[in-house]
Amino acid sequence: MRENYLTVKGYGESEIIISKSRFLTYIERAETEEDAIAFIDSIKKRHQNATHNCSAYIIGEHDHIQKANDDGEPSGTAGVPMLEVLKKQSLKDTVVVVTRYFGGIKLGGGGLIRAYGKATTEGLMAAQIVERKLHHFMKVAIDYTWLGKVENEIRGSSYTLEEIRYLEGVEIIVSVSKEEEEQFRNWITDITNGQATITFENAQFIEFIVR
Repeated sequence: MRENYLTVKGYGESEIIISKSRFLTYIERAETEEDAIAFIDSIKKRHQNATHNCSAYIIGEHDHIQKANDDGEPSGTAGVPMLEVLKKQSLKDTVVVVTRYFGGIKLGGGGLIRAYGKATTEGLMAAQIVERKLHHFMKVAIDYTWLGKVENEIRGSSYTLEEIRYLEGVEIIVSVSKEEEEQFRNWITDITNGQATITFENAQFIEFIVR
């Protein structure tokens, strides 16, 4: 299971005009190829009269699904540069569609590559890029006499206190990045003089906007 990776926060769109042609960019997260294809089809239906609806997507833990479609533009001038932007930014599970309404001025091969690359970059800025980091939710079981000290220490640390369960004893749920789990266990053991029971509860991804 992957632990940390970059992807888009969610849906985003942008528009740029280059030599009178409109380039409309649509971005979305897609965790399966079926999701990517469905998104592309939805944009194509929205812009049935567009000159081109070019697309690219990259999916999977090891980027094993990569597709680029020029949709009538000269081969390699649209879908491929769009895909290259996704790869250069190390994104996963991302689909992009750039819709072009031709403005009457031909851009040439190099101009098209730059235009579709720029349109993709603008779309990513609108969608926002996040880092998804796998966190372990740790359960710290303690006696009530330790609650004040442990709660204060956790709240003053870089760890995130998620929940406090007031039962026969106290259970404090803390999210910890996977690589910090051992350090967290040792830290809690030290501040409680070994009086805490620390167990793994579950794991989930937490997202942080990076750009």
